[in-house]
Amino acid sequence: MPKPFKTLDDIGQIHGRRVLVREDLNVPLADGRVSDDTRLRATVATVAELADKGAIVLVLAHFGRPKGQPNAEMSLARIVDPYAAVLGRPVRYIDWEGDEQAVAALAPGDIAVLENTRFFSGEEKNAPEVIERFAALGDLYVNDAFSAAHRAHASTEGLAHALPAYAGRAMEAELDALEKALGNPEHPVAAVVGGAKVSTKLDVLKHLVAKVDHLIIGGGMANTFLAARGVNVGKSLCEHDLTGTADEILDAADRAGCTVHLPYDVVVAKEFRANPPTRTVNVHEVAADEMILDVGPAAVEALADVLKTCRTLVWNGPLGAFETPPFDSATVALARTAAALTQDGSLVSVAGGGDTVAALNHAGVADEFTFVSTAGGAFLEWMEGKELPGVKALTR
Repeated sequence: MPKPFKTLDDIGQIHGRRVLVREDLNVPLADGRVSDDTRLRATVATVAELADKGAIVLVLAHFGRPKGQPNAEMSLARIVDPYAAVLGRPVRYIDWEGDEQAVAALAPGDIAVLENTRFFSGEEKNAPEVIERFAALGDLYVNDAFSAAHRAHASTEGLAHALPAYAGRAMEAELDALEKALGNPEHPVAAVVGGAKVSTKLDVLKHLVAKVDHLIIGGGMANTFLAARGVNVGKSLCEHDLTGTADEILDAADRAGCTVHLPYDVVVAKEFRANPPTRTVNVHEVAADEMILDVGPAAVEALADVLKTCRTLVWNGPLGAFETPPFDSATVALARTAAALTQDGSLVSVAGGGDTVAALNHAGVADEFTFVSTAGGAFLEWMEGKELPGVKALTR
């Protein structure tokens, strides 16, 4: 069955053609060195394949937020050497001054990184003159940056209308995984949604109750739902003004036949720091001066049993304050269960979002999930059921 978007398999003869490839090279730098090269590694499949087929590869990317002005601190020139090391082949750097001559001098198989697209004030406005400027350099366009697909910028959306457009390998893998997770998943489907605040995930929760069979709510947001159910959550993080909204979500879940799982035992402490004195209690036994900081072991065991009955899992957000021990226990335990079920072949597991990736790496299981998305905002908007402009522009 053909995919709803064109991929590199649809390009045909590519030797000597100039391909503008939108990648995400927005990596963290510490003391001038790349401290996490995950995003650079994600680009290798597409860039190497195109170069090996003799394309002239022109990589487009943004770096930081220069607000439409050249800024030496945010120049992609700083990324070229680390990127060449990851690719294991030479990478050239092309400034926007004299870019046309520099591109004309490239040979088939060459790879060049063009300067930060956001040095143009029209990039984020999807301005026609910027689209035209970029398009003049290439024959084809490949979008491989799902993490930027929720933005309708010149380099992420506009170019797809100006040149023949294709999804890169990382984009293709991401869209395939998302289709399996929520587009057309195998039921029963479970979703784990955690994080500090309900307010940041309202649209996600409203969308998911109509899509999944089991909604597992953790993190600080679970406290707001517990409060809505009449539980006294002590001095836990809780958005008391949103308990009415939480009730609406619970009612919508009932109507949709979605079971919502809230913790019934929790780990509490009187202060939020590493390894304070803690108690594990029933949610109805939280003292007025205590705060809920993790899901308890009995609830985690019950949640593990739920996952064993499911065929698909979507995960966004930790169950507790996982960065601070011992409040990582629930997240680690449930993540390991999900990973084991995935490895057994009984569960398709897709996870995404910055905190989630960090939590799964902390649990040592990120490589054992079916797919882990490094996209933050784009993954969240996809979980909200929104159409992503960068993806829509690629559809056939």
